[in-house]
Amino acid sequence: MRYLLRTGLFSAISTGVTLLRGSRGQQFTWRAVLAWVSWIITLSLAIGAVKDMRRMEKGLPVAADSPYAPKPDKKERREKRREEVKRISKKR
Repeated sequence: MRYLLRTGLFSAISTGVTLLRGSRGQQFTWRAVLAWVSWIITLSLAIGAVKDMRRMEKGLPVAADSPYAPKPDKKERREKRREEVKRISKKR
C-alpha cells in the first residue's frame, strides 16, 4: 500500500480512470492518442520508480539514472578524479 501512495502510482491510475471516462463516446482523434501515450509513459515511470524502491530496500543495485541511486559526494568525485590524473600522468 505504501508504494501506491508514495510514487505517483495512485495519481497515474486515477488519471487513467479519468481519461477512460472522458474518452467514452468521443471520437478518437490525434489529441486522444497523445493523451493515452502520455498516460502510458507516466504509468511506466511510476512502475519503474516502485521497482527501484523495492530493489534499493532489498539491497540490490539500482540503475545509475534512477532517482534512488546513491549519489557520490563532491569529495569522492574529487578524489577519484585526482587518482585518474595521477594514473594518466604515470603513463606519460
